[in-house]
Amino acid sequence: MTTTQKFLNQLEQEATTTRKMLSVVPEEKMDWQPHPRSMTIRQLTTHVAELPGWITIALDTDGLDLANNPFEAPVLNSKNELLAFFEQKLVQGRTSLQNANDTDLSPIWILRYGDKVVSDRPKEEVIVMAISQLIHHRAQLGVFLRLLDLPIPGSYGPSADEMGM
Repeated sequence: MTTTQKFLNQLEQEATTTRKMLSVVPEEKMDWQPHPRSMTIRQLTTHVAELPGWITIALDTDGLDLANNPFEAPVLNSKNELLAFFEQKLVQGRTSLQNANDTDLSPIWILRYGDKVVSDRPKEEVIVMAISQLIHHRAQLGVFLRLLDLPIPGSYGPSADEMGM
C-alpha cells in the first residue's frame, strides 16, 4: 500500500469521527469560549473543518507566506454551513491525495511569515501535521462541549455519554 493510500484511509476514518463531532455543535453557543485566550466554538470548529484543505495546500504548492496571504476564515453560522465547509475541504484534500503519488510527498514545503521561515519540512510531514491537527483540535472541541455539559460522540469507540455512564 502506498503512503498516499494510507493517508487517504486515515483521512476517511478521521472524517467520519469529525462529522459526528461537528454535527453536535450547538448553534446558539458559536461565540462561547472557555477562557479569554481560547478560541470561540465558531473559530475552533471552522479551523477543524478547514484542516483537510491543508493537504491540498501542501501537495499543490511549494509553501505559503502568511505575510502575503493572511488567512481569513469564513464566518459560519450554522451546523449546515459548518458541515458543508468541512465536506468541501475534505473533497479537496481527498482529491489531492488521489492525484498524488509517493514521490510527490518528498519535496520540501516552506511555511513562512515574510522573511522568517516558520517551518520547512517534506510535504509528507505537512500532511501528517494536518491530520494530527485535525485530531488535536477535534479533541479540544470535545473538551469545549464537555465544559458546556453536552453529550459528545465517541471518537475511537463509544463515549461515556453513548455508554450511558
